[in-house]
Amino acid sequence: MSNAAPSNSSMPQGKRLRFTQAPRPWLYALWKFWRPHTVIGTSLSVVGIAAIVLASNPLLFETLLESVGIAVVACLLGNLYIVGLNQLEDIAIDRINKPHLPLAAGEFSVADGRWIVGLAGLGAAGLAVVGGPWLLATVGLSLIIGTAYSLPPVRLKRFPFWASVCILAVRGTIVNLGLFLHFSDRLNLPLTIPGRVWALTAFILLFSIAIALFKDIPDIEGDRRYGISTLSLKLGQRNVFNLALGILTVCYLGMALVAPWLVGVNRLFLAGSHLLVLALLWWMSRRVPHSSQTDIAPKNLAYPRFYQFIWKLFFLQYLMFPLACWLV
Repeated sequence: MSNAAPSNSSMPQGKRLRFTQAPRPWLYALWKFWRPHTVIGTSLSVVGIAAIVLASNPLLFETLLESVGIAVVACLLGNLYIVGLNQLEDIAIDRINKPHLPLAAGEFSVADGRWIVGLAGLGAAGLAVVGGPWLLATVGLSLIIGTAYSLPPVRLKRFPFWASVCILAVRGTIVNLGLFLHFSDRLNLPLTIPGRVWALTAFILLFSIAIALFKDIPDIEGDRRYGISTLSLKLGQRNVFNLALGILTVCYLGMALVAPWLVGVNRLFLAGSHLLVLALLWWMSRRVPHSSQTDIAPKNLAYPRFYQFIWKLFFLQYLMFPLACWLV
């Protein structure tokens, strides 16, 4: 089967939205195009890292406020560029896997998508320049990797290993370490990364692997048809589900185990909260039915709800960890 990107030429007709004619539906379509769960995750990661920096320097809150605002907007525009570019290259696949997305549904034309993605990329880069060298490095590397992930001829998403590397590099490493250095630089603090930030980074690295695995489980039909090789196709959905669940288990148990050795956190709260969330995760996982030894029940709504729950746990991490830093 060919690994070439599918043709996007035959767009659905008669549904295109125009801002001047229907502003509210158009803005809602833009919200879908932006992928809301990634918007929330990006926003919380920026604010969460800033809160970790400020936990040791609370009197510098007003000094950092402007830098946080610039970083949030730059990262959100970068997020729009990355997810939008992915949708531009996956229109035919999304008509099978995610027909509600604006390009797949014909709410946006290809030209609309290109304008939005182009302006978002330029806006992200421009704000990053204003924000300073560490923000520029963070946003710039994210845009480069996001481009390599989706755009031919590289299109790293075709390969499970390199697709995972892209996701890990951006969401796991670049965002956490880059933003911590950015905010430290804005406050003229030492550019050294403490153990608690390394622990959070390791947690998010593993968590990002699990999210990538969970994301591909329901998409096997479109991925199979257009030659996108995923572990769900190679190993079976159920095996990948169990693998991703195991990775998350390692995340939460690992954080609970290292908590007593971390400096600058409330160790009891950090360990206890992660064990509590782990118990909730396993309880929720038992509610996802399987139709066979290898497949997730295809028409059951339990899996989409479980996947949304996983993203909520990702959001929660950027609330729990900063709170542990403030409760010292």
